[in-house]
This record gives sequence, C-alpha cells and structure tokens, in this order.
Amino acid sequence: MSRSDDVLKVHRLAHTGGSAALLEWLAARLGGWTGVVRAGDPGAGGADRDQAGGAPVAAVRGAAELSARGVRSAVLHGDGSATLLFALDAGRALAAVLPLPHPADAPTLLADAAVPLALVLRAEEAERREERAAIAEARAREAVLRLLMSGQLSTAHQIAEALRPPLPDPMRIYVAECRTGRLAEVARLCREVTGGRAWVVRCPVYVRHLVILVPADAAAVSADHDPLAGALTATAPDCTVGVSGELALGQAPTAYTQAFHALAVARGREERHARFGPGPELALAAHEAGADWAGALLAPLHAYEPRRPQDPGGQELRDTAHAWLNFGAHATRLLRVHRNTLAARVRLVETLLGLDLGRLGDQAALSLALRLTPGAGRGSGTAAPAAAPGLDAVLRDPRLTEWARAHLSRLSGPDAPAGARTTVRTWLEHDARLVPAAAALGVSVPGARKRLARIESLLERSLLQSPSVRYDLWLAHRAEELAG
Repeated sequence: MSRSDDVLKVHRLAHTGGSAALLEWLAARLGGWTGVVRAGDPGAGGADRDQAGGAPVAAVRGAAELSARGVRSAVLHGDGSATLLFALDAGRALAAVLPLPHPADAPTLLADAAVPLALVLRAEEAERREERAAIAEARAREAVLRLLMSGQLSTAHQIAEALRPPLPDPMRIYVAECRTGRLAEVARLCREVTGGRAWVVRCPVYVRHLVILVPADAAAVSADHDPLAGALTATAPDCTVGVSGELALGQAPTAYTQAFHALAVARGREERHARFGPGPELALAAHEAGADWAGALLAPLHAYEPRRPQDPGGQELRDTAHAWLNFGAHATRLLRVHRNTLAARVRLVETLLGLDLGRLGDQAALSLALRLTPGAGRGSGTAAPAAAPGLDAVLRDPRLTEWARAHLSRLSGPDAPAGARTTVRTWLEHDARLVPAAAALGVSVPGARKRLARIESLLERSLLQSPSVRYDLWLAHRAEELAG
C-alpha cells in the first residue's frame, strides 16, 4: 500500500469512525499496539500494562520522556520491541509499541496520522462537553419544574435566570405525548412556533411526555383552535397533546393537572389534541368551609421536626405526599429517591396524620387538605385551629353539595354510557383497584378498563393514569351521600 493510500485511509477513518477506528486500523496495519497516552498517566507498577487505560508501560514511560525532553517525536528501544511516539497536544502523544523489526514505513505512517488524530480528539472532546452541558441544562430545567410543582416560585425563578427563555407568567401548560425518539423534534418545534418563548422540560415521571410552559399570549387559543397543539400533533401520528387553561405561574400544579386530564381526552379524539374543559373546581368550592379542617389535619405534618439533620422535615414530607398522591410509585422519578425511601416517608406521613393511605377515602382527604393549604408548612410550624370540623362536616356544606352534583351530573346525563355511575361507584368502593372492581361488576379486567376509558372521555378527566380525578370523584360521592 502506497503512502498516499495510507494518508487517504487515515483521513477517511478519522472522519467516519473517529479516534477509536483510526487507532484500531493503525494497530492492525503495523502489527502492534497503538494508542494515545499522557505524560502523567499512571504506570503499571512493573506490570506489562497500566491498570487504568491498558497502555503498555513502555508507552507511558515514553510519553514521560517525550514531555521531559520537550521534543515532538522519539523512538525508544526495549527487549525485542520499539516504542514510537509523536506529540499531539495537551500533553498527549500517539504511541505505537511494535515488535522488532517493525515495518520500515511505521514512523512515516504515524507522523501522517498524528495531525488528523489530534483534530478528531479535539472534536470528540468538544462533543462530550456539549453532551454534558445538555444534560446539565436538562437537569436544571427539571429542577425548576419540580420547584414550581411544590410551590417554591422564588427559588424556581432564581435557577431559571441562568437559562432561557424566562418563565412565562401568565401561561398555559401543554403536555405532549409521543415516542421518546421524537421528543427532541417536538421540543424544537415548540421553540419555533412560539418564537423561542416556550419553556420545554422532559417530564421526570413519564418518559414519553414533554411538559411545555407557553406564554398565554404566544398564540391565539380558542376552544376549537390551537396553532401550537395542531403543529405538534402534525409532527407524527402518535403525538397527542393536552392543554391547560390560562393560569398564573404560581398555579403550575393546577395547570399541569388540567393539561394531563386534557391529554386523556385527546387520546380519543381524531385531532389528537384537547383543551381542558372548564368545570366546577373543588378547591374553590371547599376553600371557605374546609380551610380550618385542612389546617388541623396537616398541623402535625407542618410542625414536624426530624430527629436527625439528614431526615426529611415537614415540608419535604408534604412534597412527598403530594408527589405520591399524584404519581404513586412513579413519584420516585420526580423526587429522585429510592422506592424504599418513598415508602418509608409515606408511612411516616400516615403516622403523623393518623391516616391509612391504603384507603382511597384517606387519600382523597389528604389530597383535598393539601390543595386547600398551598405552600403551608414553610415556617417553623402551623398551629391547629382550636375546634376544626371533620371532613364530613366540610362535605355537608351546601357549596360542596352543589359542586358534587355538578361534578357527577355527566355520569347520568344523556351522553353517559349505560351503568357509568355504577361502574365509577364500584371502582371507588374498591379503592380504585381494577381487579376487585371488575370482579364486583362481573366483567373482565380489560372490560372494566374499557368502561373507565369511555368514562374518561365523558368526564374529560384522567381516571386510569395519575394525576387522576379519582379523589374528587370519591369526595363528590361522599358529599352526595351526606346530602341525601
């Protein structure tokens, strides 16, 4: 093979295969070991190869000699082998350890390979730095989302200042669902359609979801027209989008829940996107009647002081309870804790509040109390009201009765599937577990799931995936029972 053929091969490999392919070809071409070594790399302590990178000791020592003497190339002879070295940059050298006699053209070939190898090493390092920066930015954005979901608006703004764009306020939240391989394309399209004003975060819980915060004035949105949602669903036949109402940034948890419910509706629509349907809000209806009850229920949690500095405090337990109620076992991804840690924290919340969180009724009570006391517990403690009512007393309030009847009206309306109310009630009575509910209804588990999926479209709310409307449904049924 001529020198021109070798040079052409070297450049082609550097361009298409990178440093690894080039070094592998050099080793096969010269019949020995080739690699990149640094003058400061550790030796093998007398062994044939060093323990870190697998480089022969002769190559590591040769690189040290090259650096010490300040020369660009060197040849060191040992027992039956020769080590050829050519300086690259940043203290690195291209080294080849070849048996004697080595090919006559070895020095020329290595010298020709040194320049393209140095260039490709720089390019690979730049690519790795870019990947690390992208990972760091994605994690920072995820941290901002978690802070928004736990109501820590000030800290979220502080972190977001280092990123772009600024957090929108007021805003809408879009939840886009598609194959993971298309998430980057969907994120890029979000930025294009909104002129770079969309805050895009990969959902830390559901790997097929993007959470997108869009300024409320970024596009003209109406009940039947949403340019951004239409553009996103047009990218792929499997892309589905749920859109929240227009809310303040401080209401991000509510906006996310609305978008998630809208996503459940969008899956059954031909256009594959839906906006959250307005309806009676439980927190608004129950705020006046339930504020004292919620404060009394959560007072032990807000006043809790851990025994050890490393143990979770009251606010962290509150955030854990909120995440677990919304996402169940998937809360480990949002909180970035082990499942055993999550289980231990939930048990501690149960103990502090005197609840059995295996029961849907206690889950619903805790969910309502957390919504009625947003951001509580950030101080040293919260005093419990002297004579707070019980949950049943709250649910007997006429405003809650009115809310419950409005909330349940669709289950018995003209568009409701046959037996919708019975299906939901039975499912709730069995703590929203499909297997026992299906047995009680006398249908298969897939049959029960299909019934609930049809009811999702009817209610325009998510039932089977969390965040689920099951807590509100339980509370509505209980309020209706008390009023009856």
